[in-house]
Amino acid sequence: MTRIVEHPLGLSWVMEEPMQRGSHAIVDAGRVWLVDPVDDARALGRVAELGAPAAVVQLLDRHNRDCAAIAARLNVPHLKVPDAVPDAPFQTLRVIRNRFWREAALWWPERRGLVVAEVLGTVPAFAVGDGAVGVHPMVRMTPPGRLRGMAPEWLLVGHGPPVHGPSVAADVDRAIARSRRDAPKLVLKLPSLIRDARR
Repeated sequence: MTRIVEHPLGLSWVMEEPMQRGSHAIVDAGRVWLVDPVDDARALGRVAELGAPAAVVQLLDRHNRDCAAIAARLNVPHLKVPDAVPDAPFQTLRVIRNRFWREAALWWPERRGLVVAEVLGTVPAFAVGDGAVGVHPMVRMTPPGRLRGMAPEWLLVGHGPPVHGPSVAADVDRAIARSRRDAPKLVLKLPSLIRDARR
């Protein structure tokens, strides 16, 4: 099953599985950018109604998912961890750049929308603290400080459902600020996460 969510930035679809892979269609002036898409016929059917495809944007080097296949099918560029997205209404931010992990994020200031692939998420394995947002377990010791203080009202993530509202900015900043301190909570939560993943 796939959960489809419409929002002011466009549309997101979340696979109902333990890691809840999230994909997004960002829409502006009749153009659509697909972000880290998973091929789902129902979701892509809805995306086709939103406008003309402009590009497939892959925000994480290892988030291949169905990016290349969908870009080829739609005959649009496949932009892998780009430094910029041509003619887009949003900015591209460098989040992590090292030999093990390359990740970018998208920031749409006019609509207060932040799109991330992996450093932040809303699934239980990430959000172990008090809010709806958490840092990826592998980067808890070096959280993405670049994303603090941006004050998003919409957060679209690669794992979990989108979140929105006046608390999103505080949730993002708190998740990053408490990333190291909340690490023991992840350890305590591991048995239940493993149990849920096996179901």
